[in-house]
Order: sequence, then structure tokens, then C-alpha cells
Amino acid sequence: MAYEKLSRRDIARLVAADIEDGAYVNLGIGIPTLVSGFLPPGRDVILHTENGIVGMGPGDPGAPLDLDLINASKEAVTLLPGASITDHVVSFAMMRGGHLDLTVLGAFQVSEKGDLANWDTGAPDTIPAVGGAMDLVAGARQVYITMEHVTKDGQPKIVRECTYPLTGAGVVDRLYTDLAIIDVLPGGMRVRAMVAGLGFDVLQSLTGCPLELADDCRALAPQ
Repeated sequence: MAYEKLSRRDIARLVAADIEDGAYVNLGIGIPTLVSGFLPPGRDVILHTENGIVGMGPGDPGAPLDLDLINASKEAVTLLPGASITDHVVSFAMMRGGHLDLTVLGAFQVSEKGDLANWDTGAPDTIPAVGGAMDLVAGARQVYITMEHVTKDGQPKIVRECTYPLTGAGVVDRLYTDLAIIDVLPGGMRVRAMVAGLGFDVLQSLTGCPLELADDCRALAPQ
């Protein structure tokens, strides 16, 4: 049966729907940045960016660009009522000190044990970029990862063991890919949702470690 992959916006929408009310959340670069635009109306989520904003709001396309108000992706943002601006020392102390409920990040690889590699592939034409990811995965109570399920040449990004340098060991709680939502559990990886029309055997063939199908696994539809 034919299936359609989820778009980057679809992935961000699914993550936003799963963020609990009242959570303090850091959004990383790339797909995670899109999450803020899909938070349900009335959901009280306090967004943090490592360059020093707590209480970040979406950018205003009609306002002049203010380079003093940008997120970690260098995109324009706004300040919500009650927001705070800090220096990097305070911002990283918040990250390292366990004050964030959730961080949403991208990844190059995730292992079946929840190891995360997202700062260096070793490719000669790339620049390693640690940023604040190591601080975030060490301090946040939960870590969600957003990424494509396979590389551009079709190789699994979910693997038994990461071959790239680790950002953190055993830190990932949940994966949101363009094919599935997968929980990382002590006994392995459990698929809690996958795109409509995708067979579990096909998903397994695109994954570099064993998967378990949840009894209540639901179908995901691109929007």
C-alpha cells in the first residue's frame, strides 16, 4: 500500500500537540523551531531559547526586524507578557540545572538505547556545531527528537549503535520522524504511531534496530 511521508510542518504539529500545559520548553534549530507555530490555542507553554529568552513568542512578519530579538536559529521572535531576557550564563544555568521540562532537538543518529548524535558527522565539508545541545540533554527532564527517518541515501538514522560522536548517552525519550512516532523504553523502541498505509515490516526495514509495535499504535495522516 502506498504511503505519504510527513512534512517538516507535520512533524512539528505532532510534537506541539504532545507538549503538556505549563511546560518550560527549549526548541532547537531546524524542525523544532517550527513547533511554536503549532501550539494549541490556550496551551500555556513557556518557550526558552538558549541565547537568553524565557517566554518567547512567535515572530511578527509585519514588524521591523529587531536583531536583539532572535531565537537560536537567528529567526525573529517576540516577547510574551512576563517574558525575561538573560545573559548566556543564566540561560545555560537554567538548561544545566534541570529547570526545563522538555527540549526538542534534531539528530544525525539515535541509537536503540537513546544515545544521541547531533553535532558532527565527520564529513569534510561540514563544521562541527555543538551549541548548547550537550547542556540541554544533560539537564532537561525529557528529550524529544525530530528528524527524517533515513538519510538522503536511504541509510537508517535510527541504529543499534551511533557511529558519530555522541551528544549524550541514553538521553532520548521519544522520536518524531517523517514516518513514525517512537518511544525509547528500557527494553527497546516501541512504535506508538506511523503514517497511514505504511506497513510495520517496511518501517522495520528502514530502521537499523529492532522495533516493537504498540497495541494502540495509531495512523498518522499528513496535513
